[in-house]
Amino acid sequence: MKQSKTSNAPKPLAPESAAACVTDEKLAIAVDPELKAAAVRRLRRIAGQVRGLESMVDQERYCADILVQIASVQEALRGVSRLLMRNHLEHCATMAIRDGGESASAMYDELLDLVYRHAR
Repeated sequence: MKQSKTSNAPKPLAPESAAACVTDEKLAIAVDPELKAAAVRRLRRIAGQVRGLESMVDQERYCADILVQIASVQEALRGVSRLLMRNHLEHCATMAIRDGGESASAMYDELLDLVYRHAR
């Protein structure tokens, strides 16, 4: 996510890249197109790694080698998670907290839950 050097505010997103909440399904308030592309690229790479793991197990490869590859996949997923967490904080959480009231309170609860889940 590119930001100007004079401000820490998130860069404005084009209207077509911003999504609003629709019915019961929650959608992101805004997703930077570059972040989305990076996340999708990483997830595709991870999917390839998982297919490789499946092949390793099927070929009865050495357990320690498989475990090393599993750790690699887990770290790659943590990287995607960090990207998405940053976007959530910069857009969704910021907007809810600025709105105040019940939406801010609900967002604090959600963030606390995410931090605890993320720390496991």
